[in-house]
Amino acid sequence: MGLKEILIIDDDQYIGSMLEEVLLKKGYKVFRAYSGTEAVMFLSKNKPDIILLDLMLPGLSGEEVLKQIKDIPVIVVSAKIDVDDKVGVLLGGAADYITKPFDTKELLARISVQLRNKNYTHTENTLEFDGIALDLISLTAYVYGKEIRLTKTEYAILKILIKNSTRVTTKSELLERIADDTPDCTENSLKIHVGNLRKKLKSVSDRDYIESVWGIGYKLKSA
Repeated sequence: MGLKEILIIDDDQYIGSMLEEVLLKKGYKVFRAYSGTEAVMFLSKNKPDIILLDLMLPGLSGEEVLKQIKDIPVIVVSAKIDVDDKVGVLLGGAADYITKPFDTKELLARISVQLRNKNYTHTENTLEFDGIALDLISLTAYVYGKEIRLTKTEYAILKILIKNSTRVTTKSELLERIADDTPDCTENSLKIHVGNLRKKLKSVSDRDYIESVWGIGYKLKSA
């Protein structure tokens, strides 16, 4: 495996260069983009492992760039501290949000978490994430090789969370995407189903796999 690649999208030369120096020392391969337009052009031909995205950019804004990023974890690094800004980008697909000024140790830890969260594989017949395996043919779930009995709704929820493991899955998105498999699940019952799923996963692994993101939804977390 080659070096993990990180794209820094920030027009601030000082912050970008500081980040690049820190990341290079940690063994990452670093790319830079200084505007939203430049970032979109880069991403049309390249797929880094993770993206650090400022929101206040010349040309396309960070929010506009975020809409065009698919299947790559994005950590927003912004001076905007308003809760609505944070909620907006998390709902828009960002995996995490850290405000400027920040401690580089904290940012490096958040990068490590997102790279671990990418630790899942998808073949034609299975979905896997950090010890969890879903057999898409028999609709059976395993944790560290041990079968766990899930309801149809719990299985559908887990499948979506694994597919979206690099970001938060909103409650409305969960309800919409599992509707074909489990039309009986409602917003009121979703919390109960997730709670039951969490308990079943923990009973085998002694780990809390599912993180609740207050007011938004849920996401899987690695050990």
